[in-house]
Parts: sequence; structure tokens; C-alpha cells
Amino acid sequence: MTTTSVGTIAMITPDPGADAQRRRGLRRMRTLAVSLLAFAAVVYLVTLGQDGFWGFVNAGAEASMVGAIADWFAVTALFKHPLGLPVPHTALIPRRKDELGRSLEEFVGENFLQESVIRERIASASISLRVGQWLAEPAHVRRVVDEVAEVASIGLGKVRDDHIADFVTDALIPRFREEPLAPLAGSLLAEVVQDGVHRSLVDLTVDELRRWLVEHPDTFAEVLEQRAPWWAPSRLNDAVTRRLHTEALAWLEEIRHDPRHQARQAFDSLLTQLAHDLQHDPETQERTERLKVRLLEHPQVVESSVALWNALRRALQSSLVDPDGAVRERLCTELAGFGAQLREDQELRRRLDGTAADVAVFAVSRYGAEVTAVITHTIQRWDGKEAARRIELHVGRDLQFIRINGTIVGGLVGVLIHTVAVLAG
Repeated sequence: MTTTSVGTIAMITPDPGADAQRRRGLRRMRTLAVSLLAFAAVVYLVTLGQDGFWGFVNAGAEASMVGAIADWFAVTALFKHPLGLPVPHTALIPRRKDELGRSLEEFVGENFLQESVIRERIASASISLRVGQWLAEPAHVRRVVDEVAEVASIGLGKVRDDHIADFVTDALIPRFREEPLAPLAGSLLAEVVQDGVHRSLVDLTVDELRRWLVEHPDTFAEVLEQRAPWWAPSRLNDAVTRRLHTEALAWLEEIRHDPRHQARQAFDSLLTQLAHDLQHDPETQERTERLKVRLLEHPQVVESSVALWNALRRALQSSLVDPDGAVRERLCTELAGFGAQLREDQELRRRLDGTAADVAVFAVSRYGAEVTAVITHTIQRWDGKEAARRIELHVGRDLQFIRINGTIVGGLVGVLIHTVAVLAG
């Protein structure tokens, strides 16, 4: 990037090869236009002062020169002063590039960023249907999942431990400290008891206790013997311990097979009362809040949060990196199913296309002015002469057709005028 003046930045050549090709095409068309002008001048000189047929040729050649020179002046005046002469209203692009930029900004805003235009284009594009058809190919689904998995894995790796620690310390803990926990916990516990969700946990606990008692009778006996009186005979302790072990197993068996066992009902009653106290008893609520504060202030909370995050991140990254991992396979299945639904469900496509149109309209209405302002701001930063050279390089070849057409049309008009003059004379 080169700076031509303070606050003005010259345009950058994005593709030297393409610019060289444009420059060659521009030179060829200029040569053709100049050659036609020269040919008309030679014909005019050769036929000067002659009558008859050659008089028509002379008139046509004369008009061709006038048309060619007039159109050369018009085309050249867009980019620079013809022959270097400061003729008024010439070199329009270098002198008035800022006004042209503002006009282009208004043109784009008025003709391309209108709500009706945006909605029409999105509706005609059938974005949802195209996405569904594209996802019909398993290779496309795998490609999307691979890209998402790679980006997600990189993103997970960028999150450091101190980020998680700061998030927990600065965001989560203050929020949990301010939010009353007891009413929320009580309401949640009441819903759990009402729906019977806790019964599966009770069943699991009973099964695990029973399994432990069956597999560790000696440990059970040792625990009880440590609490037996020192003066009790060993034989009596053994008998009592065996009896307690047997009764405990029988009690757990009863609980396992009886959904309305007294112990289950007592536990349900305990949970129901606890849920009620958490929601309505001030003393229970105060104790719960104090316990919450002590837990939040414990330094192990942050360390445990970081450790939990690291474990979750390692599990996710390992599955994302594995091409045959569970996460990738699940993503492929869900994405393929979504594509099939897009192809089959017209109502879903209509809603998604409508949402896309709403988002586009919102973005344009909110940021459209800033987007179109980029045109004006960018053009204002361009150097005027460099901008003219760059624009001429892109459109100058086509503009040479104006000169060529002016030469040809001028000649035809000259012949026509000469014919009228001859007939009138």
C-alpha cells in the first residue's frame, strides 16, 4: 500500500496478471478506435472537393471524424483532461470521486437494500430446499461435520484454566450468591417427589447396599465388632453380627420388591416435608442460604469447576478428533435427518426461509447504512488519479466501443445529411 498524500491511500492492484490482460485489451480497442479515425481522415482528404458518389463518401468521412473526436473527448473527459487542457467539466472521476461515491452509496441503498427486494430474493433463492438437497449427499454431511468438529476442537483448546476460573469467580459465584437457593430447590424437590423421579435413585441405592452387604459380610462384621462392648463374649458378638447381617439383607429385599414399603413412604414423607420447608419455612431457608454461602466461599469450588471442565473438554476433544467417534457419528445422523426433513417438510422450509428473510431485513435496517457508507468512505480514501486509472482499466475497453460507434454512426448521419442537402438543392 502506498500513500500519495496525507489521509489519502492509493488503490491496491489486487491481481497484476489480470490487470496486464485488461491493459492489453484496452490498448487493442484504443488502437482500433484511433485507426478508424485515421481511416476517416485519410478518406476525407482523398475525396476532398469531389462531387457525385465521392461527395457522399467525403461527407460521411467528415461526419465520422466529428463523431469520433466528439466521443473521444467524452470518454477521455471521464478520466482526465483531454490533451492536458483544463477544460471545464472534464476529469470528472478524479475531481468528483467523492460525489460519485455518495451517489453510488445512495443507489445501492435505494435499489438493493430495500425490504421488498431482500424478501423477494430470499424467497426465490429457496435457501432451505437447496440446503436440504445439498445435505442429501453423505459426503456433504461428513464435510460439514468435519469442519464443525475441527473448529469446535480448536475452540475448546483455546479456553484456558484461568478463563474458567475467572468465569466461575466473577460470573457464576456472584450470581449464585445473589439468587435465593432455598425456594428454587424446594420447588424442584417438590416436582421430583410428585413425579416419582427419585424412586429410581432409591432403587439404585437399595440395590447397591444389598450388593455390598452380600459381597462384604466380613467388613460388615468388623464394623459392628468395633462398636460392641469390650466385655461381650466373642461367640455372642458373632451370633449378633450374623443375625444383623441377615436382617439387613431381608429388610433391603423387602424394600426392593415392595413399591409401597414403609421405608419408602417414610423417605417420600421426609422429602415432601423438606420441599415444603425449603419453600415456606424461614429458618430452613436461612440455614440453606448459609450452607450455600459456605460452599461458594470454599476454595475447592473453583478448583473442582476447573477440573470438571478439563475432564469434559478432554472427553469432547477426543471424540471430536476421532473420525469414528460418537460425537461425530451423532452429528452426522442428526444433520442427515435435518436435511431429509428440509426436503420433505414444506412448512418447515417456509418458516426457515421466512426467518432468514426476517434476519436479513433486520440486519439491513439496522446496519445497512453502515454497510453502504463503506462505499463512500473507501472512495474518499482513494487517490483521484489512481482511482481514474483503475476504473479506466476495468471499463475503458468497453468505453472504446462508444468511440467506434460514434465513428460509424457519425459517418452514416453525414451521408444522410449530404443526401438531404443534395435533394434539397
